[in-house]
Amino acid sequence: MKSKFNKNIIRTHYLEKVRPFFNQPLIKIITGQRRVGKSRILLQIKEELEKLNPMGNFIYIDKEKFDFDTITDYKILMQFVLNQSNSATANYLFIDEIQEIKDFEKALRSLLSENNFDIYCTGSNAHLFSSNLATYLSGRQIEIEVKSLSYKEFLIFHDLSNESQSLSMYLKYGGLPYLMHLPKNDEVINDYLGNVLSTIMYRDVIGRNQIRDVAFLNNLVKFAADNTGNLFSVRNITNYLKSQNSVKSTSVVHNYLNLLIDANLIKRSPRMDIQGLKIFETGEKYYFQDIGIRNYIIGYRPQDINKIIENVVFNQLQNLDYQVFTGKSAEREIDFIAEKKNERVYIQVAYLLNSEKVLEREFGNLNQISDHYPKYVISTDEILSTTSYKGIKHLRLIDFLTNGFL
Repeated sequence: MKSKFNKNIIRTHYLEKVRPFFNQPLIKIITGQRRVGKSRILLQIKEELEKLNPMGNFIYIDKEKFDFDTITDYKILMQFVLNQSNSATANYLFIDEIQEIKDFEKALRSLLSENNFDIYCTGSNAHLFSSNLATYLSGRQIEIEVKSLSYKEFLIFHDLSNESQSLSMYLKYGGLPYLMHLPKNDEVINDYLGNVLSTIMYRDVIGRNQIRDVAFLNNLVKFAADNTGNLFSVRNITNYLKSQNSVKSTSVVHNYLNLLIDANLIKRSPRMDIQGLKIFETGEKYYFQDIGIRNYIIGYRPQDINKIIENVVFNQLQNLDYQVFTGKSAEREIDFIAEKKNERVYIQVAYLLNSEKVLEREFGNLNQISDHYPKYVISTDEILSTTSYKGIKHLRLIDFLTNGFL
């Protein structure tokens, strides 16, 4: 039997995004939280290019390995690459976790100007790429964000059938690819998730930004986990921090939240007024890039099932390439407004639609919206007596995670 460690599962969604840019004079940047599979995708890109151009010269630098520990700044990187290059053929450069190299963007700009390098790199800090590369490369880069496994990918990676037990496992453990190699044991998986979280916190947040008040940062992460899908306000954050004997200004709280976003640990869902389409500057929601890490931080609790489902729906909308907002209409809140190109979809999320009151609340909020864009309520209910209610469609969570809005 073939070992799971040898399985090379192709995450087609991401390869399809990068293929149009093969051999183009653009730097291809694969971003995302640590351990979501960026390195594997980078290797799969390299394998495809080797088949397309077997005579090419391929240079691979993995900053996670000791062999490349001496490449610490852009000058050393530049010298290493030029020593490995071949002027007689096309050069393909791959750099894994490039943010570990100081001022790497200076080397990339210079190599791009050589007109004989096709460059691909991965990194775990979103802000580093969006700010530094935008300054140095003037739009000569394309960024592709890799996320935790979608539910469909989770089924493939774990050799599972699409059933309620598999969905429950996904909601509990999340979608980090390496989980496929571990026994489905809470203690073992929590040990792994804890190690991943520590790496993100200490390497991508605390160490990179020289954070001194680590206790405050950890409290903020716990607050975000406990309030997944809740509107954040200055007052509720401040009250929580006071209860933890920590007092910080609003600007400090927002700065720390931005650091967690830069590390791809959490994602922000801004609040939008449905009538005027105005984006509010405060009162946004936050969701975890991987629901398993969220559950590790605060504990997997049955009473949090609504928060967990809402987080998973948010992640799926992002997997479907929607830009996601929280909707505000008069005194009513709409869980999600999802936009893509000229499309818009309104979504309410519930655990169970088990009473007329719940039906009225979830469907009624959407029914108040006067435009004609599609509107859905997503829940875990196995079967409803109808697939719609007052003209608004109902989707089972398991179907939405498998097939989107189809």
